[in-house]
Amino acid sequence: MAELMDKEVFREKLEAAVKGNSSEVAPFTNAWAEGQLTREQFAKWVEQHYHYVGPFADYLGYMYSNCPYEDAKDFLLQNMWEEELGGDRHTDLLIRFGEVCGTTREQVENPNNMLATTLGLQSWCYAMAMRENFIVATAALIVGLESQVPGIYRKQTPTLREKYGFTDHEIEFFDLHIVSDEIHGERGYQIVLKYADTPELQDRCLKAVQKATEMRRMYIDGIYRAFVDEKPYATL
Repeated sequence: MAELMDKEVFREKLEAAVKGNSSEVAPFTNAWAEGQLTREQFAKWVEQHYHYVGPFADYLGYMYSNCPYEDAKDFLLQNMWEEELGGDRHTDLLIRFGEVCGTTREQVENPNNMLATTLGLQSWCYAMAMRENFIVATAALIVGLESQVPGIYRKQTPTLREKYGFTDHEIEFFDLHIVSDEIHGERGYQIVLKYADTPELQDRCLKAVQKATEMRRMYIDGIYRAFVDEKPYATL
């Protein structure tokens, strides 16, 4: 019979699960950081990324409805407030960057532009938020997905300034999320460590984090294949 892991050991395993397939080392992330992408390719990324992060407050709302813990509810409300009400909406900042790169709000918001891999990630996020145990959903969406963001954007953002000449105003989306998602990611870890209090829950959380990294990697690799590598997926 499995035993409950010490919190320190459990955290190490959660962190290892995130790092094991992190999008920080994906080909698209590396090409971005190395200055190999065009503004048009940044615009295509925005048109996909909007459909992943645009509904994030919706995911959190479903998680809130399934959450029995007051401290965790406070975190979710704060996270939703920051996404939608705390100054400029985060999606508006993303669209601002996209417009500078040559796309339009209408083009970004059009769901018909979603790649199948983007739709897959979005649908998985909805499914986890709506149907899963709150702790498992937190492990998936906050630890597995949101906690990756600061490392990815710290790698990409200097290039936007130094090679492409974007202004602070134009890339505010990235600077904001380096700070906010580091805070959110840590809160997610603390909630999972506190409330995953059975061996079964710990195991489900670890598997959810692993699947989250797989889903995000599928999504970002889909963008790379469609707009950078431009090689179609093999068909049977």
